[in-house]
Amino acid sequence: MELLSQVLVLEPTSQVLGKEPIVPFAILLVVILVIPIMFERLRLPGLVGLVFSGLVLGPSGWNLFQPDSPMINLLSDIGLIYLLFVAGLEIDLGKFRQRKSRALGFASLTFTVPLVMGTSLGLIFGYGWNTSILIGSLFASYTLLAYPIISRLGVVNNEAVTVTIGATIFTDIGAVLILALTVAIAHAGTFSFAKLLTLSGWLTIYSVAVVTGFDWAGKEFFKRSGDDEGNKFLFVLLSVFLAAVGAQLIGVEKIVGAFLAGLAVNEAVGAGPVKEKVVFIGSVLFIPIFFVDLGLLIDLPALGNNLDTLKLTLLMIVGLIVSKLIAALLTKLLYRYKWQEILTMWSLSLPQVGTTLAATLVGYRAGLLPLVVLHSVIVLMLVTSTLGPLLTSRIAVGLNSSPAEDPTPPLPDQNAPETDSAFTIVVPVYNPQTQQYLIEMAALLARQSQGKIIPLAIANAAAQMDAPQLETSLQRSEWLLTKATAQSQALGVTAEPVLRIDDAFAQGISRAAREQKASLIVMGWGKRTGLRARLFGNVIDGVLWASHCPVAVTRLVESPKKIQRILVPIENLTAPTLQPVQFAQMLAEANQSHITVLNVCDRRTSSSKIAWRRSHLSLLVSKLALANTPEIQIIAHENVAQAILQAARLYDLVVLPFIRNRTSPGGLAISDVTTQLARQLTCSIVMLGEPQRTQTNVITSNTATSITSAV
Repeated sequence: MELLSQVLVLEPTSQVLGKEPIVPFAILLVVILVIPIMFERLRLPGLVGLVFSGLVLGPSGWNLFQPDSPMINLLSDIGLIYLLFVAGLEIDLGKFRQRKSRALGFASLTFTVPLVMGTSLGLIFGYGWNTSILIGSLFASYTLLAYPIISRLGVVNNEAVTVTIGATIFTDIGAVLILALTVAIAHAGTFSFAKLLTLSGWLTIYSVAVVTGFDWAGKEFFKRSGDDEGNKFLFVLLSVFLAAVGAQLIGVEKIVGAFLAGLAVNEAVGAGPVKEKVVFIGSVLFIPIFFVDLGLLIDLPALGNNLDTLKLTLLMIVGLIVSKLIAALLTKLLYRYKWQEILTMWSLSLPQVGTTLAATLVGYRAGLLPLVVLHSVIVLMLVTSTLGPLLTSRIAVGLNSSPAEDPTPPLPDQNAPETDSAFTIVVPVYNPQTQQYLIEMAALLARQSQGKIIPLAIANAAAQMDAPQLETSLQRSEWLLTKATAQSQALGVTAEPVLRIDDAFAQGISRAAREQKASLIVMGWGKRTGLRARLFGNVIDGVLWASHCPVAVTRLVESPKKIQRILVPIENLTAPTLQPVQFAQMLAEANQSHITVLNVCDRRTSSSKIAWRRSHLSLLVSKLALANTPEIQIIAHENVAQAILQAARLYDLVVLPFIRNRTSPGGLAISDVTTQLARQLTCSIVMLGEPQRTQTNVITSNTATSITSAV
């Protein structure tokens, strides 16, 4: 009590904040939690709110935090390393391979033109060649902040968009290497070609060693570590910091090593739970603190009263926008893209967030960039991170996907004779209260496809196979299977129960489904609860990541046999995303139900574009050759989720995609429409997720509906 009274009564607030590191850390957590949400509701990027928070909490505001605070500097440094690591990890190597030559062509233009523009600006303002070239490199890279927008619009497979995504590998690598060379030359004091060649040689050897060595080590370690996600997670973190230390040993900045580490383990990690955990830890804690720390460095009086700062900021904004536009126009002349495609490429390449901010802070700390440039780059980030996605959302509407990437999935042959590879539905049973509706749903699908049901029970493995707890689990599993088999037979469907002993539910379900050559897994709804579920996922997340076949996650409020009206919201006007319509059709034919396919477009979409979307969607649906043509609805609304919620009031079932957000290198996830709908819909829901190995799985006579995996 004496200590408490001293803290609460006797000592001033400033001294408490200075002596208790836990207090500023708690304030940082509140800022990270609350501020991005507030700014996103204002339709501003959350990272803008974090930088603004740093400005308010720092010397230019309430003066609660100091830029030289050891704790904040440490957390900010980790965030800086994480930021560049995620930038390397998020580079889409698959998109690059699809259009290697054109991605290289666009990258060369969108890197060189802004580099020359930025270097010229630096020279005009009297900076030396080393500083000017670094300023130019800040213009060269870009961050794909608008990726969730083009994904929602269904234009990711458009060739121009694919080229823009693939080009990031060159622009990011180029910007990071220029940063490494310029900062190393600045530390050396004097420039000479001998030093430059020596540094370049060491940097080349180091880069090859990290990219090839860590890639090999990652694949070998992941192969031998089995399903232990904790060890995989620790290996990835160890790779990041080892690469950062190695970079410092050869005299270059640690963020260069972090970026190369991300690039190296990119393929080894893949799209899976380990990557999600690594990105999650950085995006919810360390990277936001880095943005807050940037705000602490802003000197508001100097920014507002310095005419040179205002001039440089204005010229940097105009120079970046114009140089990126010139690069896009040159790309049009080179590859003959349409105007809408070129403008989309331009808008996608505008945001300057991840690599740009990291390089700026490193250059500022190295004494290579003055405070006026730091201020200008922060303002540049705020403008482009808002302007780029805004332009993309307007320009990319109606952009067509490449025909080669837009195949039409065939309709399941429901009249085909039953064979060894018949339509097989695995139904994990665990909760007796929801088991009845799950079996009914599976029975409806199995009858329509002349398939069979495999009720599956997982008994958790124990250290000893004769342990009492395992025996109890086996008895309960056998009881559940007996009940599920009786329910299936009562519904007139063949059931082949399977009991499996496994050390984890998710892996057990995925392995059993693979062994049984399952076409579909039908699971009950599992809510995320607690910190462990948030950090490490639940059973459904694990099955979605590991499964070889599509997964239907159901939340049924009434018997599936009573479903008469089915709503299928479609965000992307491409053929693969119409697979939920086929899933709904299988249910509709069993119950003689009515299907409505709904697409929500932006409220500002013109009537001609709405008509085009309706005709295009009708054409895609007609290619499915469904027995009963669904109703097509196009709604113009400013909020996709609210429009779907209003329409869903008249329906018994909504079929939704499980869409996993691509985390931007900025580290701030964009809210998911599917998550909001799942939380607010009161009718029955089916969420469909496809295997992680591909984004274009289709339904055949032996496979079920699937769409992009999601959380």
